[in-house]
Amino acid sequence: ILLNRLHFLSILLCLELLLISLFIGIATWNTKNSIPQNTTFNLLLLTLSACEASIGLSLMVALSRTHSFGLVASLSPLQY
Repeated sequence: ILLNRLHFLSILLCLELLLISLFIGIATWNTKNSIPQNTTFNLLLLTLSACEASIGLSLMVALSRTHSFGLVASLSPLQY
């Protein structure tokens, strides 16, 4: 799914949706099983997803400054 995306921002949005769905799934499982000890794990997962979003946006800004388009096809690992 991620390889068929053209824009870097759409890949970041897909990854963010995956993390949010994982967070919602774990949170509902914890409330269903009434496990209060895993709330720290939920907060850690939410914090890591916020850090991932900020790193992704900073990469998007850096890419838009160096490359005029945010296309994945314009990126090459040999350029860096």
